[in-house]
Amino acid sequence: MSPAAGRSAGGTLRAIGWSVVFGLIGLGLTLLLIAAGAVLLFGGLEPGLRALRTPGTAQALLDAGARLGGFGLATWMVGLRILRLTPAELRWTTPGAGLRDLGRAGALGAGAALAAMLVALLVGAAWLSGDRGGVGDYLIQVIKTGLVLAPAALSEEIVFRGLPLVLLARALGRAPAVLLVGGVAFALVHASNPGATPLALVNIGLAGVLLGTLFFAPGGLWAAFAAHLGWNGALAALDAPVSGLPFAIPLLDYHAGRPALLSGGGFGPEGGLLATGAMAGALIVAVRWARGKAA
Repeated sequence: MSPAAGRSAGGTLRAIGWSVVFGLIGLGLTLLLIAAGAVLLFGGLEPGLRALRTPGTAQALLDAGARLGGFGLATWMVGLRILRLTPAELRWTTPGAGLRDLGRAGALGAGAALAAMLVALLVGAAWLSGDRGGVGDYLIQVIKTGLVLAPAALSEEIVFRGLPLVLLARALGRAPAVLLVGGVAFALVHASNPGATPLALVNIGLAGVLLGTLFFAPGGLWAAFAAHLGWNGALAALDAPVSGLPFAIPLLDYHAGRPALLSGGGFGPEGGLLATGAMAGALIVAVRWARGKAA
């Protein structure tokens, strides 16, 4: 083995090792925060954990908030304090990026989701029906849903497009790191979501690659977060499931029809080929953006 190959292998092992340490610390802190939240919200650990087994707003907010706090602290401990990485190296800050870049990333995510649903409606693979409630009820619920989705999206970006992606990109290169951490690992953790299919996991992996690409574009972590929230928010705003998880939105209901291979069926648009095409198109845009302007 050449000295360069040895250094490369050693760098990869160090990157994996510190990523594992980051994951263990983040997971441990997340569990502690969930336990503390269960006690504070429900008066005791046992009744709190029992209540949190039921999906709902409280469960979603506590889970996302605990993960955000746990892995945010792990990033500070391992990334900033131990490895002495700067916020710019972690892509928390990117010189020259502004709100316009974040807006473009959010529009890219939302636009891809809306495109997949619109095509499904046009080809008869989905339809909309009316629901109870007025425009005011709709807007209020969409805002509330966005407030639930935001910490969940940001916490996933910190876990999957955060410190491990930075470390492995240095050791392996950006493209392999984005494929492994942003794509494969991101898809695998969604395998237990309700109604997940092989195509759904492929699409989630593709979404992870899209977000990983945006992580290295102007805006860094915040661009990836904006696109993530844009995609999830657009699905939820039309009452479509997000990665198999349903949302109750007044005024209208989105129904996935047949063939499920196109529409995604009960998993939501992310489970269908129309989403594959929409995300592939968004990925092409993101790659061009990252190559042309990334720091």
